[in-house]
Order: sequence, then structure tokens, then C-alpha cells
Amino acid sequence: MRVGISLLTLSPGEPGGSETYALQPVKALSSVGTLEYAVFVPARAKDAAGRLPAIEVREPPVARGGPARIAAMALSTFRSRKVRTKLDTVDVVHYALTVPLPRTKAPTVVTLHDVQHRDHPDFFGPARRSFRRIAYDRATQSAEAVVVTSEFVRGRALEQLELDPSRIHVVPHAINHTVFRPGDEARESILLYPARAWPHKNHARLLEAFAILRKHDPKLRLVLTGGDLERLGQLPDGVERWGVISLAELASLYRRAACLVFPSLYEGFGLPPLEAMACGCPVAASNVTAIPEVCGDAAVLFDPNDASAIADAVLEADARSEELREMGLARASEFTWEASARSHDDVYRAAVEP
Repeated sequence: MRVGISLLTLSPGEPGGSETYALQPVKALSSVGTLEYAVFVPARAKDAAGRLPAIEVREPPVARGGPARIAAMALSTFRSRKVRTKLDTVDVVHYALTVPLPRTKAPTVVTLHDVQHRDHPDFFGPARRSFRRIAYDRATQSAEAVVVTSEFVRGRALEQLELDPSRIHVVPHAINHTVFRPGDEARESILLYPARAWPHKNHARLLEAFAILRKHDPKLRLVLTGGDLERLGQLPDGVERWGVISLAELASLYRRAACLVFPSLYEGFGLPPLEAMACGCPVAASNVTAIPEVCGDAAVLFDPNDASAIADAVLEADARSEELREMGLARASEFTWEASARSHDDVYRAAVEP
């Protein structure tokens, strides 16, 4: 069986869960996959194909992100003879980043990372909300098979998009255990939150909780990593804005932090709690959406709308640090990209077989 995997809407240099998902299964398929693969990639992200054959599409320089970039990529894809030739040979096309590029008459698999635009339309501007409803929803509804990252997303997709349950396959994200692993760094009085400054990431409530915690420990620091953090404006004393950092730097922070605090209001999966667990870092996390499903019993859960509850959970995680460390390491070990890759092979077969 010949599989085309589309990563054409990948934006290099913009780290996030969906981008990690796009890259890591492809890498794992090169070692554990049992089918024949070709990966459609933007020219400036040609390394995303790893050791699999790549079909590069040149990007117009006019748009570097968002729906405008996707529209430009659609035009370049339509004009590419290499893409059309390869599409004629594949048995199924997987849209790993949901958006259906390149268009094909072959059966399709779509990965639906979440339905946040339907559950929380207030988190999106009108243009992006409309784009998601057109691109994401239609691609998902017309696909032969749909990959979702959690049982939570499966339930929301069934309710919001009225999909056939037999076409939905839960394939959890995983983590890179080579990068995210225990180390010898000493623990510091640091709380860590790696997240872009998007509305659902709930930084405002975290800052309220941090003010409470500073009364217990005036030397406590809160380190924020991720893009767009300038949107948060002036930060209180003790809060550090690190911005985008490398995976190696992030792993070191996990190993040094006293606790990962994860107050997100909405996640289709949520990688940071697992990454922290794999590094031996205690985790305090929201009790909503897919987060409890990911964390299991290896984290202290809290109501993300209650600053006092967040602060109490951090204090409990600190008091139970050794217990949570061992439970977290065991939990994180259950999630590997090799297992994810094998599950994707099963979905590809299901999309083609009658």
C-alpha cells in the first residue's frame, strides 16, 4: 500500500503539539512502518520528511502564516507537476495537520486535533473561525478515516460534527524519550508553564495563583516559555518571560523546576504534562477536556478557573514530589511515537479496505 502524508501547512519554527505530532510519527514510520510512504512538505521544511521520500512544494513569499499562507500553498500545490504525478500513485492521503492539501480523489485520512473553534468560538476571530469550519470540518466529514488524539476529542467530534463512530480512531500523542528524560540537575524554586499566549492557555488565572504562592515563598519564580508572550504585557515580580526555546533547554527546565503548572482551559491532548513527567517533574494540571485523560493519576488536578485551587494544587504537588515523580515516569513511559506510527498504519489500511 502506498501512502501520501501531507505536511504542507507546517510552519517551521512554530513549536506546538500539532507540529510535534506532524514530525514525530513520520520519523517513527521510517523505522517501524510497514507500508510505502511519500511525504508532501513545504520546501523550507524539507527535513520534516526525515528519511522518507519527500515531495517538496515551493512556497510563495507573500504569506508566512495563517489562512493567507494556506491559500498560497494551495495555489503552489495545484501548479506542481511533481505533486500531481505522485498523487496518481498513492492509495490513501493522510492530512496530518487537518487542512486538505493537496486535493486528491484517493481515500483520505484526516487528523482532527480538536474542535475548539466549535466548543469555544469566542477564542477565535471571525476569519479564523470561518476558515476552521470550512477547512477542518469539511475535510473531517468527507474522510474515510479520522484520527483523533484522545477520547475527549472523539466525543466532541461525534457531537459537533456528527461523524460515523466507526470511522474515528483514537491515536494518542507521544513524547520523544531521548530528549525528555530524567537528569542530574538540581531542583530549583521554579514553576514552569510552556505555552503560547493564546486565550485558552489561561495565563491570567495562573498569574493570580502565582501571587498567592509568592506569599508562601517570596523567592518562587514562574518561568513562561513559548511564542507571543509579549501579549501578556508587564509581568509581576518573579515572573520570567523566556519566549521560544530549544527542546534541550525545555527538557532542562523540566528537570530543574519544582513543578509544571498547566492551567489550560482546552486541550485536545496536551503534551507538556507528559514531557514533564518523563523528566521527573511533578505536575499540577487542569481537570478539564483531555488533560485528565492524559495525566491519569500521576498529576494533581485543579479547577483552572479558580486561582486558589491552582495554588493549592501546586503546594500539594510540591509536598508529594517524590511520589509524583515515580508515578509520572511510569505514566510517560506508556506513550511512544513508535506505537503511534504502528497505529497510523492500521488506520491507513482501514481507510482503503472495504
